Amino acid sequence: MPRTIVAIGGGELRTKTTVEIDRHIASLVKKRAAPFRGRALFVGTASHDSLPYFNSFRKIYTSLFDIKAEVALLTKKDVPMEHTLEKVAEADLIYVGGGDTLYMLDVWREKGFTEPILEAYRSGTVLAGLSAGAICWFKEMYTDSARFTDSRFAVVPGLGVIDGLMTPHYNERKEFDEIALSHPKPHYAVENDCAAVFENETLTATLGSVFLNGKLISLPKEI
Repeated sequence: MPRTIVAIGGGELRTKTTVEIDRHIASLVKKRAAPFRGRALFVGTASHDSLPYFNSFRKIYTSLFDIKAEVALLTKKDVPMEHTLEKVAEADLIYVGGGDTLYMLDVWREKGFTEPILEAYRSGTVLAGLSAGAICWFKEMYTDSARFTDSRFAVVPGLGVIDGLMTPHYNERKEFDEIALSHPKPHYAVENDCAAVFENETLTATLGSVFLNGKLISLPKEI
């Protein structure tokens, strides 16, 4: 199985603005799981494990696409970590929601969650994510966080799975073009309700408006 990441620039599961991207992700999951029912794990650490957020995910992926949805609760004290890691090992899809990116990565490191999720990726589990859940896989991330005092946004290190710098919400962050000039290429920028699809750490498809090094690109969607 190829190593696959679907990086979504932004959008709302609750109002189904990303539903066509979700449909594409679901098709990847069903291919991986066949002939069995696909299993998805929602990771909402960046939103402090918001259960309404998970419920929106489940309404899309279970009700529309018949994929069994589980949730990882890393910020809840009474949830055993070994139980969460069992869900990681069983998942065909790990979907990481939006929110505070740096808080999320801090929790993952504290809980020892980073390596298990990357090991799942290396074994063929599809990774997908929106906003924080999209940029975290890159070497560098253009992100906002409450801890920045001199500027709302900053470039900070990500997990380094994909080489390059990425911003989500590009239609709201056009200043990124100037920021990116002082950083090594490649630079990825993805608008809301759009996604970049990577296989084996290489961009292979675009779903909507995706920019590479400042230029709009269009690659075929292979399902």
